[in-house]
Amino acid sequence: MSVSPLHIAVLMGGWSNERPVSLMSGAGIADALESLGHRVTRIDMDREVAGQLAAAKPDLVFNALHGTPGEDGTVQGMLDLMGLTYTHSGMVTSVIAIDKVLTKQALVPAGIPMPGGRIVATKDLFARDPLPRPYVLKPVNEGSSVGVAIVTDEGNYGNPISPEAVGPWQDFDELLAEPFIRGRELTTAVLGGADGPRALTVTELKPKSGFYDFDAKYTDGLTEHVCPAEVPEDIAEACMRIALDAHRLLGCKGASRSDFRWDDRLGVEGLFLLEVNTQPGMTPLSLVPEQARQQGMSYAELVQAIVDEALNDAAREAKR
Repeated sequence: MSVSPLHIAVLMGGWSNERPVSLMSGAGIADALESLGHRVTRIDMDREVAGQLAAAKPDLVFNALHGTPGEDGTVQGMLDLMGLTYTHSGMVTSVIAIDKVLTKQALVPAGIPMPGGRIVATKDLFARDPLPRPYVLKPVNEGSSVGVAIVTDEGNYGNPISPEAVGPWQDFDELLAEPFIRGRELTTAVLGGADGPRALTVTELKPKSGFYDFDAKYTDGLTEHVCPAEVPEDIAEACMRIALDAHRLLGCKGASRSDFRWDDRLGVEGLFLLEVNTQPGMTPLSLVPEQARQQGMSYAELVQAIVDEALNDAAREAKR
């Protein structure tokens, strides 16, 4: 692949719960960029990041951060103020997509199937269940299944939930309660390009035990990836259509990844979008690189495609 060399700052690390994953993503991205001939400045983000970026003066910032503040619009707003071109979604999209309630408000009226649910004060969980069991509790503004709990009659959280039980109620003042959807875990990546975004394929995730939580996502051997997923054609088509629609409706850029639950007893009616990740992982175990490989795209080609879209978008904005 022949590319014009650039000076690219890879922004990684930070202080979210997903810092270790971001460091792995950033290292892989930086290595790939260097293999393509780009000059790379690696930046492990701290509170002085604006000064580091100003001193580096990169042509482009590759945002390899996961979680807050790199995925919630904070870093995007800073980069906008600094006049720096960067990869992945912009500030407004990031603010909406990181917030599970705002995402529902943006997508459900447009016909995207998502589970119902409501915000509950954590202290109220210790008096009564907000929904019939089984149900799911998750933070409103976290990714990678950080802090997700499935509350069942057979579980060890207590009934009602005990404040001493280990769960997200120990870390968050409010949580999103959603009905638990039995069935299978599916995911679809969407990648932007010169001809517009395209959905890559569908992967089924089969955790060896429990559910597809943070550890299952990023620990080798804990989850089997079936790519492409062995699902009926109409389910695969629906996943790809919904993921692409969500990407467009939210205004995502670069790569996004849409996560689904599918109750296979119900056909297409049992398919629900759970969330859209605007900063999906780029580690050796990550799903976007895996789906790109399945489509014949190397890791370095994937990284360059994300860079190209950011540059093309910046060029279009400059002409306005």
